Amino acid sequence: MAEEPQVIFVIRLIVEIIWTILRLIFEILRAVYNFFLPREPKDISEDIVLITGAGHGMGREIALRLGNLGAKIVCVDVNPTGNEETVKMIKDQKGSAYKYQCDVTNRAAVFELASKVQKEVGDVTILVNNAGIMPCRPLLKQSEKEIRTMMDINVNGVLWCIQAFLPTMIERNQGHIVSMASMAGLMGLRNIVPYCGSKYAVRGIMEALKVELHEDRSRDTNGIKLTTICPTMVNTGLCHRPNIKFPTLMRMVEPEEAADQIVDAIRREYLEITVPSYLYYCIKLYRMLPFNVALVANDFVATGLDPDGIDTVVP
Repeated sequence: MAEEPQVIFVIRLIVEIIWTILRLIFEILRAVYNFFLPREPKDISEDIVLITGAGHGMGREIALRLGNLGAKIVCVDVNPTGNEETVKMIKDQKGSAYKYQCDVTNRAAVFELASKVQKEVGDVTILVNNAGIMPCRPLLKQSEKEIRTMMDINVNGVLWCIQAFLPTMIERNQGHIVSMASMAGLMGLRNIVPYCGSKYAVRGIMEALKVELHEDRSRDTNGIKLTTICPTMVNTGLCHRPNIKFPTLMRMVEPEEAADQIVDAIRREYLEITVPSYLYYCIKLYRMLPFNVALVANDFVATGLDPDGIDTVVP
């Protein structure tokens, strides 16, 4: 009788291993199937989409496209003028749009925004964390204020928005959180060291949130989707001085093209994409190489950003 618990343990372990192997095979086959036969884009005409940083650049382009597909667009930006322009552009396309001014670095303001939007528009079903800034110069020439501000917007702003809008999604078991990371969140690049750190953080937040929702046994959260977007250099004004050795291989992407791919990823509920898409597999290979080998490859490609031109060293 003393050996029975050990026997039961071994049997249970074998069953769990077999079950895990079967699940692994199923997920691999499903991934292969989805690669060759991608899922159909979902209808978002009934969705309420909140986009931070909607007053310009990628935020505006994404807002215009989603608005054109029939979704209600909640445009959020710290800049009221640009935000109002985006709303007007959506309405000129016969879309539905609402404008709100909010500093995403202010947690209390973000929660107040969430409450206000819920009362005035409805429950946000798609959250697009797009707001971000990118100081571009060597690390030793970036000021403490500059770095803290960037981290507050790029990282804390994402966390505050998720904390504010995720609870309603969990209650309904329905929602989609989209966060703008970057190729700088997949590989290190010169002159944007703090920015790279912030975008690595965004990817880590999204990955960890996926695990947390998956392992939440207290409720069903399968209806909540996550998408992380990793664009290369996009011609929105953030990349002031791009340095591209092979323009045909690593060209600057126009915002309209990037927005089309991002909207497609949202509608197909992809977990993570790069823009352009072929870089996804290049980066997978890059991360598999020994670091010094990857550096040699990086020397060959020699693509990055030149500094903005400030030469003073800051404390």
